[in-house]
Amino acid sequence: MGLFKRNPFGHILFLKTWLIRIFGALTHRRYRGFNQLQIDGSEIIRSLPDRNVLFISNHQTYFADVVAMFHVFNASLKGREDNIKNVLYLWNPKLNIYYVAAKETMQSGLLPRILSYVGAITVERTWRAGGKDVAENERKEVNFNDTENIKIALSDGWVITFPQGTTKSFKPVRKGTAHIIKQHKPIVVPIVIDGFRRSFDRKGLRLKKKGILQSFIIKEPLEIDYDNESIDEIVEKIEYAIEQHPSFLKVIPQEEIDEMEELDRQRQWNY
Repeated sequence: MGLFKRNPFGHILFLKTWLIRIFGALTHRRYRGFNQLQIDGSEIIRSLPDRNVLFISNHQTYFADVVAMFHVFNASLKGREDNIKNVLYLWNPKLNIYYVAAKETMQSGLLPRILSYVGAITVERTWRAGGKDVAENERKEVNFNDTENIKIALSDGWVITFPQGTTKSFKPVRKGTAHIIKQHKPIVVPIVIDGFRRSFDRKGLRLKKKGILQSFIIKEPLEIDYDNESIDEIVEKIEYAIEQHPSFLKVIPQEEIDEMEELDRQRQWNY
């Protein structure tokens, strides 16, 4: 790798490599130490092609979710079986991993700007600004450059997106993700995460609580008829895949709640 070789977005790969190594080393104990990351499906990562893969996931924090994905993807590609033991898997990381993030979030401080260099595709959200939802009649048009950058990233490698566009649970999946799927026909891999909201603050930068079991489930790629399925059908398929469809909302019996709480207590680590 040449010292000043760049990716399609002009980022110097040598610098990106070192940023991933440094941030990976600094964050490793957040998922294997202070808390435990339980992974399922790492063999699916190893079976994927090098380009045109779209990961769709529910969203719980601004940054901790994405950082975990960089750890899991690279560990899986280095032969780790559902674990992130030995952070040396980041010494030679996969450099063509990108993630879709709100422009306002990635410009909110020095650290987000640095993290942006690691692989952010910043998009201007049309439905939300300044932490508040925007009325439908006041929303801006979708920026063509944003969708073009996602196309470029898919052509170069893997793209992570959070199709709800928010860290709040059971919010609607944005149709923009379905349009991207129909247009570019990527392999679509669902991921379902949990425990991050309890472990970290909303931004995912500050560790809020130790001893939390974080789960990270990688599912088989979706079967999608790119030409014949409608946008609404793809949206519904995404909602089910990342377990954010309204049907997942239910009244949980008290006995089940008690059982879940007891299981959480058994999962706690002692410090």
